[in-house]
Amino acid sequence: MLKLKPNCECCDRDLPPESADARICSFECTFCSECAETVLRGVCPNCKGSLVARPIRPAAMLVKYPASTERHLRQQPCVA
Repeated sequence: MLKLKPNCECCDRDLPPESADARICSFECTFCSECAETVLRGVCPNCKGSLVARPIRPAAMLVKYPASTERHLRQQPCVA
């Protein structure tokens, strides 16, 4: 099950579970669509995998399977 991280790892923008602006790689690194497209050009800076739209978990399922509250930020500058 996806963690649904709460923020962009580059700019720290909030990305709630219902956000259509979240992008993830296969390791669940999480970025906002703006950073993913303009800064990273669709490539995860951590694993070099592709960034795709994060699925939205239905609200009813968030009760049983809540999103993560642990924020992640990259130590290094965000570049692809």
